[in-house]
Amino acid sequence: MIVSPRWAAAAANTPPVKQMLDSGVNVSAGTDATRVASYNPWVSLAWLITGKTVGGMKLYDQDNLVDRETALRMWTEKVAWFSNQEGERGRIEVGHLADFIVPSKDFFSVPDNEIPFLTSNLTVVGGKVVYGDGEFSDYDTPIPPAMPDWSPANQYGGYGAWGEPEGAGKNSLEPLMNQAAMACGCASACTLHGHNHAKAWKSNAPVSNFKDFFGAFGCSCWAV
Repeated sequence: MIVSPRWAAAAANTPPVKQMLDSGVNVSAGTDATRVASYNPWVSLAWLITGKTVGGMKLYDQDNLVDRETALRMWTEKVAWFSNQEGERGRIEVGHLADFIVPSKDFFSVPDNEIPFLTSNLTVVGGKVVYGDGEFSDYDTPIPPAMPDWSPANQYGGYGAWGEPEGAGKNSLEPLMNQAAMACGCASACTLHGHNHAKAWKSNAPVSNFKDFFGAFGCSCWAV
């Protein structure tokens, strides 16, 4: 994909998270779901830290990225400032609400590309276990199926379902994507759809017209 310098400059400064933090502005984090994003918090954390889209495209300069601790605090204690609940929530300490999770992997040590695929192995809200997986599966509390009955959560086993078939986000997809890319042999480096051009070219999208939307992006897998 070819991106004009003007577009790249605009993307590098929208929003200027690091600049706002450095200026002393209180900044919290969220997902903007369900309008333009998933409500998966790990996707948002990965974006703040890496500056990459869910497709792996680098949009933001290093100067606008934050470290992992800062990003996590934006999702926890900084949110408490906006809700006027400082001292009540946002930290794991005496006097705060007993809301916390045990992640599937160490957030501070996993490779950047694995952050979006983290999940919770244990979720506690108000001191009560509301979800358990893996070694905590014995503590899991059954919940009713999502509504409506055709919800993707009922069909694919989770909010993202990007990982292995048994659940969302068990492992990073990068090894699979790299394997597909090497096997493809084309010049279009798509890290999202695994170079599934055959399926794309059979679709109704005008991928063969390079002046049209999908063709202009230079990769027919946008139509998958």
